Amino acid sequence: MTIRSQDVLRLSIPVGLAAAAAVVPVEAAAGGLSGAQFQWPTGPELLRVLTFQDYNTRVVIIGTTLLGLAAGLVGTFLLLRKRALLSDAISHATLPGIALAFIVMSLVWGNGKHLLGLISGAAVFSVVGTASVMFIQKYSRLKDDAAMGIVLSVFFGFGIALMGLATRMQSGNAAGLSSFIYGKTASMLFFDAMLIAVTALAAIIFCMLFFKEFALICFDADYGATQGWPVTRLDFLMMSLVVVVTVIGLQAVGLILVVALLIIPAAAARFWTFSLRHMLWLSGCFGALSGMLGSGISALMANLPAGAVIVLTASTLFLFSMTFGSARGVLKLVVERYRLRKRIASENLLRDLYEWFENVRPADGAAAVEFQRQGPRIADLLARRSWSSRQLLRTVKHLTASRDLTIDAGHRLLFTDQGVQAAKAIVRKHRLWEAYLVAHADVATGMVDLSADRIEHVLDEEIIGQLERLFPSVNPKELPKSPHALASWQGAV
Repeated sequence: MTIRSQDVLRLSIPVGLAAAAAVVPVEAAAGGLSGAQFQWPTGPELLRVLTFQDYNTRVVIIGTTLLGLAAGLVGTFLLLRKRALLSDAISHATLPGIALAFIVMSLVWGNGKHLLGLISGAAVFSVVGTASVMFIQKYSRLKDDAAMGIVLSVFFGFGIALMGLATRMQSGNAAGLSSFIYGKTASMLFFDAMLIAVTALAAIIFCMLFFKEFALICFDADYGATQGWPVTRLDFLMMSLVVVVTVIGLQAVGLILVVALLIIPAAAARFWTFSLRHMLWLSGCFGALSGMLGSGISALMANLPAGAVIVLTASTLFLFSMTFGSARGVLKLVVERYRLRKRIASENLLRDLYEWFENVRPADGAAAVEFQRQGPRIADLLARRSWSSRQLLRTVKHLTASRDLTIDAGHRLLFTDQGVQAAKAIVRKHRLWEAYLVAHADVATGMVDLSADRIEHVLDEEIIGQLERLFPSVNPKELPKSPHALASWQGAV
């Protein structure tokens, strides 16, 4: 008997896919991935998705958008409560609840695929998982991450075992339960979207009503408890919202990826603002945008699972926020650190130059120093601090450009009138802090110079005013005297 290639292909494909395999050419199947070609969506296809002409596309995009909104709002408080990993434990704890609910419903009614029953089982076990984590944290010496890791692995392993039992049952068909692990966004029903809409509305209402209380337990729960706030009940309410959003999100992105919708939008929003209120709504917008764009891209691109694309879209927003965020973005931090280093170098150079002139003319005090006469050379400055030639030249160039210094024909550095005032302000901050350390911190006079050198650059006018009030003998029109002898200069003449 001769076995044809078509027969071999049919034998190698599971029975559930036989109908699909019948229309697949043998040549294409034999080619594997090499025969697959990526195709960009056409103009009519793009217009069809953007205008929501397909009923299923409308349901999916609206459902995932609302899910992202709810997850972003609730995830903000979860992130600030430092329980990001707890959402992972909760999502994995739902698996045994889903499998056990399916087994019970199959034995009782002969059909275990009732969505409300499966969701109820997931909700019950997610609460049990949350309670288990809190129990371990309270009654053992294990750290939070260890407690969450134990609950996550135990419940997930228990769920996998129950899933194995469910697939071997003869009273019910367990096919499709794996969608709760990986999600099935593309097959979302109108009922699923309505359930998500109700959840999103509840999340918005609770976040608005309990904004002050949630903020309190996120930032200082111990203080709230001392003031008589029901911290335990508020914490339970917050975690109940997390459980509800997690369970509802199982149908859309699955228990593995729902954690991303709870954490990534909130983490991305934190790069843009220092205000909790603004962060809350930014997180909701990022979550909604992730759901809308991710499901839209999945509808345009064939063979792209919507749940994974939604998470990748959220990750893209996170990377963009981390790079360009106006509050904590990497680019902003790099620019601020560069400006701070340049300002510190400029202030150090101005103070060193002022002390150089004090060494030259110490008799009449700082007010009588001749700043327009015979300043130090760059070589003298190199010996003063651990400057590099490149750094020093760059700082001198910056100060001459800002018209704080000038360079005479002998390559000596001289103050301008503007530079004198700037240098006096820096020296004043430095010596006031030195006096404070000596008088109120019991720091030896020989050690205060280095400590003051580190802190003088961040002292604002309010702190300077407080320091001046601590030392009423200091004349506001004169510079305080240094509590220690100024370091000698090789170039001082």
